[in-house]
Amino acid sequence: MTFLSGGAAESFGVPAWNGGKLMIDMLNKGELPAPYDQKGFGGMMIEAIEIDEAGGATKQVQEFRNLVQREKVDAVLGYVSSGDCLAVPPVAEELKAFLVLYDCGTPRVFEEGSYNYVFRTAAHAAMDNISLAKYMTSRGIKVGTFAGVNQDYAWGHDSWADFVASMGVLMPDAKATTSLFPKIFAGQYGTEISAVMREKPDLLHSSLWGGDLQAFMLQASARGIHKRMQIALAAGDHVIPQLGQKMPDGIILGARGMNGLAAHAKGGELVDLLWDRYKAEYGVFPVQAPFRMWQGLLGVKAAVEKAMKANGGKKPTAEQMAAAMKGLTWEAPSGTITMALGNGHQAIQPNAIGTTKWDEAAGEMTLVDVEYYDAECVNPPNGIKAVDWIKAGFPGAKCN
Repeated sequence: MTFLSGGAAESFGVPAWNGGKLMIDMLNKGELPAPYDQKGFGGMMIEAIEIDEAGGATKQVQEFRNLVQREKVDAVLGYVSSGDCLAVPPVAEELKAFLVLYDCGTPRVFEEGSYNYVFRTAAHAAMDNISLAKYMTSRGIKVGTFAGVNQDYAWGHDSWADFVASMGVLMPDAKATTSLFPKIFAGQYGTEISAVMREKPDLLHSSLWGGDLQAFMLQASARGIHKRMQIALAAGDHVIPQLGQKMPDGIILGARGMNGLAAHAKGGELVDLLWDRYKAEYGVFPVQAPFRMWQGLLGVKAAVEKAMKANGGKKPTAEQMAAAMKGLTWEAPSGTITMALGNGHQAIQPNAIGTTKWDEAAGEMTLVDVEYYDAECVNPPNGIKAVDWIKAGFPGAKCN
């Protein structure tokens, strides 16, 4: 379940599903290295049904019901939109269906809800915005005032709240000024760009993503906004293949984890294999979307095989898969994933922030001055809401 049409498809949904198709094929053929070398899920071949996430939360709730009640799927892996990730879990709980959220950012899923059958295999958005603030602090970037342009729904509001709170702790003298929330998939940002340029902040924060981020960066860079202020993008890496050199140098950005270019820089057998296969198959490097799809698929594989081992090798039920997934730890191309929050239902993971730099010789955009953050440095402990943890000064954070 991911965006196959609409404004989120080109830079996020389609790359995510491309990565999913690639990994499912490799899993079914037993082409991944240990501990993922057993074919399929515990020897069972994986049959995937792809569904377009476009259309809004009401449509997605009905699609989910159809998958579970008519198609009789064993598990659902999906959802990019935070709105969908808030709408679907209560239905999964009602139907006692195993649901794995592979993306979406709002911390509210497990901070405001408690589920038995629902899991998220990727960290929520607090990590992204804490890391941005830490990066600017460690680099000595001077910020007297900062503004924000974020989408007008859960992801945008939560991202801005976490960033403001993080800045309040790490840069207490910096003042938040203009805060703008355009409608998701608005596409035109002339009004917002003009407002920010009139305000003249030292820093502009944005968690825009997909087609919205592409459009914003094209429109903003054409007016030279990046020359007037530092731009920090919470989830900016995934539009680099589309924008190329039109993504300006000097943009600070994250990839919602140690994903994409930051993961490739670290290397390792699993990430190198998937990176090369993805580039060979699709002619472009994998950004955060396929990486997050991969860690979701590998998490499901680990949970299914753990459940089968406890079940005498038999195909597990939804209850058995859920029990195996709770508190699980596994290795992904983006590092160690641990279901540490939400009483074992919400993942934490390492993160990375870097700065864009065009490589003239290679003819491609790169990330330079990359800083890596341990999972327990930028994710709250279990049982504490992210914004409360931030405002308290990150108590118990474990940072190298």
